[in-house]
Parts: sequence; structure tokens; C-alpha cells
Amino acid sequence: MSEQIPKTIFDASLSDEVVNEWYVSKKAATNIFEFFQKNPLFLWSDIHNCEDRAEAMAILLLHWGIPHYKAWLFDSYFLKKEVGTLHNKWNYHVCLMIPVKEEGNDSLDYYVIDPAHSSTLQKMSSWANVLTKDAFSYHIIKNGYAYIFPTGQITQQNWHFRNKQNFKWTIQGLAGINGVSNSGKAAVTFKKYLVRRTLKQFTELKNTRPVFEI
Repeated sequence: MSEQIPKTIFDASLSDEVVNEWYVSKKAATNIFEFFQKNPLFLWSDIHNCEDRAEAMAILLLHWGIPHYKAWLFDSYFLKKEVGTLHNKWNYHVCLMIPVKEEGNDSLDYYVIDPAHSSTLQKMSSWANVLTKDAFSYHIIKNGYAYIFPTGQITQQNWHFRNKQNFKWTIQGLAGINGVSNSGKAAVTFKKYLVRRTLKQFTELKNTRPVFEI
């Protein structure tokens, strides 16, 4: 069987630094994946609102004291005006990422949690490759509190961090509403009950830490 040709490039210049001492075991990462995969609060059938699902998981793992980052994947035309596209005609995609280190291994591996596109853990590079339609794409690592990139040029330093406003968008996204779009703004108005219910479920989940083997 021939090896899969890489269609994605890791861009270290846009990535945040990782902490080598911050990681979990592969077994723990698998347990975390399965927990989120099965949790009804996360609408994995929705291919949109990925940044809100990633943000919600990052908030939960921060509250539970579990190592995590976010993995971002960019259409190379969107990012650098080069040739390359993602599936679903996306400009970008993001998901939660877990740093993993096994006993006897000197280096970290990075596994993404993206049940919308895989039934198991995937290494970041494999995930980025599968979601790239035409070469090339770019994938990067950001800290968990980096919510979204700015309009215009994207640099390593100028991302928008977690705050009260984008937390509202996160809860709306979990409810399946894109609160930034015009249709989403209308949906928020008519579906306030759904947003309130989602916030209640998220708060209860945050305050009930699952047991993972770290």
C-alpha cells in the first residue's frame, strides 16, 4: 500500500508554544474523546459552529485541569492567497487537541478530538490531511483560550481571546445557532429558551468533572 501524500503544512510561525511537561496518556486522551463523542450537548452532526464546540471543550478541560490546545486548519488561499482548498468549501476548521506522551517516548504526540469527522482519535497531521481537498492547507497549534482569528491579516499574536461576548456565541453555537450571522441573530431572538437550556446543561457539565485516567 502506498503512503498517503501529505497535503498539509504545519506553520510554526503562527503557532503558540507548547509546554513539554503538559500532557496526558493515550488512554486518557481516548477516554476524553469518547466522553465528548457520546455527550448529547455536542451536536457532531452539525458541520458548522466548530469554533464554538472547540471553545466549549477548552473551557471544560481548563476547569477540570486537563491539558489541551486547539488545532486550526486553513484553506491556503484564505490564509496566504496560495492554491489549496479544504473539504466542505471551508476557509478554516478547528477542534480541540490533546497533548499525549506515552511511557518511554521522549516526544509529545498531538491528537485531535473531532467526532464530526472521525470515530476515533486522530493525530493532528492526519486530521489536517484528511480534511484538505487540494494541496496545500496549513495547520497550526493555538492555546485553548484563543477563540478566533481577526479579520484581515492573521499573525501569531493578534488573535481574539476568550471573553464574555464570545462565550455567548459559544453557547449559541452549542445550541446549533450561529449567533454572528444575520439568520443566527434572528434565531437567538426566537429561540432564547434553547440558549438558556444549553447554558444550563453546559454549566452542570462543567461542575461535574468526569473521572479520566490522566
